[in-house]
Amino acid sequence: MQTVKLYNQISKSVEDFQPIDPEDVKIYTCGPTVYSYPHIGNFTSYIYWDLLIRTLTLNGYRVNRVLNMTDVGHLASDADDGEDKLEKGAKREGKTVWEIADKYIKAFMDDFHALKLTEPTKIARATDYIEQDERLVDLLTEKGYTYETSDGIYFDTSKFADYAKFANLDLDQMRAGARVKFNEEKKNVSDFAVWKFVKPGEDHAMQWDYLGRPGYPGWHLECSTIIESELGTPIDIHTGGIDHIPVHHTNEIAQSEAAYEKKLANYWLHCDFITIDGEKISKSLGNTYTLEDLKERGFDALDFKMWVLQGHYRGRRNFSFEDLAAAQTRRLNWRNRIAKTLYQDIADNSSKAAFDKDKALGFVSDNLNSSELLALIDNSAMEVSDWEFVDQLLGLELIASTPDISEEQKKILAEHHDARAAKDFETSDKLRDALAIDNIAVLDTPEKAYWEYSK
Repeated sequence: MQTVKLYNQISKSVEDFQPIDPEDVKIYTCGPTVYSYPHIGNFTSYIYWDLLIRTLTLNGYRVNRVLNMTDVGHLASDADDGEDKLEKGAKREGKTVWEIADKYIKAFMDDFHALKLTEPTKIARATDYIEQDERLVDLLTEKGYTYETSDGIYFDTSKFADYAKFANLDLDQMRAGARVKFNEEKKNVSDFAVWKFVKPGEDHAMQWDYLGRPGYPGWHLECSTIIESELGTPIDIHTGGIDHIPVHHTNEIAQSEAAYEKKLANYWLHCDFITIDGEKISKSLGNTYTLEDLKERGFDALDFKMWVLQGHYRGRRNFSFEDLAAAQTRRLNWRNRIAKTLYQDIADNSSKAAFDKDKALGFVSDNLNSSELLALIDNSAMEVSDWEFVDQLLGLELIASTPDISEEQKKILAEHHDARAAKDFETSDKLRDALAIDNIAVLDTPEKAYWEYSK
């Protein structure tokens, strides 16, 4: 077992990971709002958190992980006013909000499985926790943390002394910047809705009766109730994107710790964005690509996973198809090394040092340093057991995606060699071309013809 080191947003530093219970490491991951197809920017974080799960597991920890699905529409600005995302999707497609949620949960999970991400212990849909949401609002109200306005029930952030600490918020600056748009019913600009009332004449399909009025939970509420219901607080690790720090996670901490009087999570991990042409990938900007878009351009989902793992979760990176092609080539090279070792009895480069599993696990245990691990693989002589270990750690399914060629293809390969040895180059070229149709390249030697995949 290696010492796992992680950057913790609470301390703003890398710390040794100390689990509450090594046999039950509790992890919560903020999941998608399911109103449209997920794009590659969405999946970047889930790839990094998959590496986290695999690293902890190979270090001997038993992981208990919950991933939520936000199937209650929160507002487009992630604030307390604006257009509801699921309602927007329903109008766009002429479906109900429930149909939209079901459609895009399936789309998300299809891509999740294509990327060979580790299945969570529990996938929690927000709409299954409405009663718990209402009880949490009751508890916050009993403890004096809420107040009611014409459009909802709000959390009074001035009552929670450490509200600004997690994200280093400058509340005075926030107040100054909100002079024009400030909701006069809110006591503080940082206050947030824990429950929203449906306004008269408002078309809001997802609603529940609470305090004698139709309404729906504030976006931040679901994570607090799901965590308390499924894992109990405190949990070990909470993960998400850096955009969650100033609003969503700050509000989660405030409402959970105010209500339950316990720390919400001991470690908070956040991954940075990927960009396209220097801009954050965003549905609102229209610069998104889905995994299906990549497939149409000749890339596998695991090529994208390889590209993500070449970087670090805390670094901001710019996506390009040139860089994706380089990642695809790297993955292909690894698969061909496996094909030679596993099916053709060709030892990996003996001039390289033998692969060191402890060193490999040490890289990713040091704050998920996957790029150093990938460089180690490039520069090590690998045996089949080493590739099996790499598959466990990276989830690239290198061995599974590198099957042996068929008996018929082996026959063609042998006939190609014989024709070439007889200097019948016309026949040997035709046989080579026949294999090329199946993306099999021929490597000629005087003794034998070998093969590798060309894509």
